[in-house]
Amino acid sequence: MQSNMSAATFKLTDQAALSPAQQRLETQLFNFITTHLNQKQTGLFVIHGDAGTGKSAVLAAAFSRLQAQSRSKDATPLQGTDNYLVVNHNEMLKIYKQLAGDDPALRKKDFQKPTPLINRLAKTSQTADVVFIDEAHLLLTQSDRYNRFNGHNQLSELINHSRVVVLVFDTRQVLKLKSYWHSADLAPFLAHYPHTTFNLDQQFRVTGNDQVINWIDGFTQGKLLSKPTDANFDLQIFADGQPMYDQIQQQDQRVGLSRMIATADFPYVVNHGTWYVTAGQLKLPWDKVNLTDEPWALRPETLNEVGSIYTIQGFDLNYAGVILGPSVGYDEAHNRVIVRPERYEDQEAFKKRSDLGNLEPLQQQIIFNSINVLMKRGRYGLYLYAVDPVLRRHLLAL
Repeated sequence: MQSNMSAATFKLTDQAALSPAQQRLETQLFNFITTHLNQKQTGLFVIHGDAGTGKSAVLAAAFSRLQAQSRSKDATPLQGTDNYLVVNHNEMLKIYKQLAGDDPALRKKDFQKPTPLINRLAKTSQTADVVFIDEAHLLLTQSDRYNRFNGHNQLSELINHSRVVVLVFDTRQVLKLKSYWHSADLAPFLAHYPHTTFNLDQQFRVTGNDQVINWIDGFTQGKLLSKPTDANFDLQIFADGQPMYDQIQQQDQRVGLSRMIATADFPYVVNHGTWYVTAGQLKLPWDKVNLTDEPWALRPETLNEVGSIYTIQGFDLNYAGVILGPSVGYDEAHNRVIVRPERYEDQEAFKKRSDLGNLEPLQQQIIFNSINVLMKRGRYGLYLYAVDPVLRRHLLAL
């Protein structure tokens, strides 16, 4: 994947070929598409993988190849097929549209958010041939007036309007109740439709060794393990946010793509002035609503802001400075990292659901999911500051 400032952050470089596992995935995927394109039932191809396992990179490469065959002058089984790549994430959609500008096989209209595509296909009674869905765990699982979605489940709707659906799915990256997927929620779809699943488990983004990955995974399960040692990965704990920010600025000057990001623990109202994130002596504004075509992480001025899960999910950074806000604490009686939903400021994430039972464990899981997303952004380094004094003390003691 690219690591310089000017490049889309999950695009493969010319030198970076797909890994053997990714190549196997692409081969299986094309075999599946050609087999199921003309079957009576929609075929589902599900790709699982944790943050940083290269899901978007292989999806982008496979979709480019699919569209090249669709638009080829030479007769192929996929010539003339009507295909789309869907993602329910504004910043990632911008990256995909950037890729379209660099690739003769792609058009910007190939990339869509789910609701407009569903509504158009329904209105015109059309069926798409192949629909790729990146970050399918962000699809809505209830109607949503704000997003003009009147159905009950966006995945159901996309399946109903497609011959083959290829979806990337990771329940550990669900960030809102309105798109909440239990790990078992895919099972009814898989029981009903012919399907194949493929698991990507090699970490491509975080260059740290297994100790580093295990430490992050442990943290997001409430365990504070011994601090890992890895000469090739810079994991640092800070007593104050200002020196952490100073170091992020130095890394950005040195290698680019280094940013401050934080849990959604600091008040923020869209289009109502400037809202700040505080971390000890540090005070920086939250990311602003980005109306440009350039993704947040690629704009130089955002070095002076703090990114959220919504601006950074799915992207590579070189170095990530992560502020763990007041909702993330430590229970000394049980020696566990804990999260406190009542201190989480992302009201949109916790909009009430009457169909999910007791919401508190789900709210806790959403906060831990967001921490996992943030901690797995940095390729070469993760810097941490905890606002909660008890958690900060235990982190520093490592």
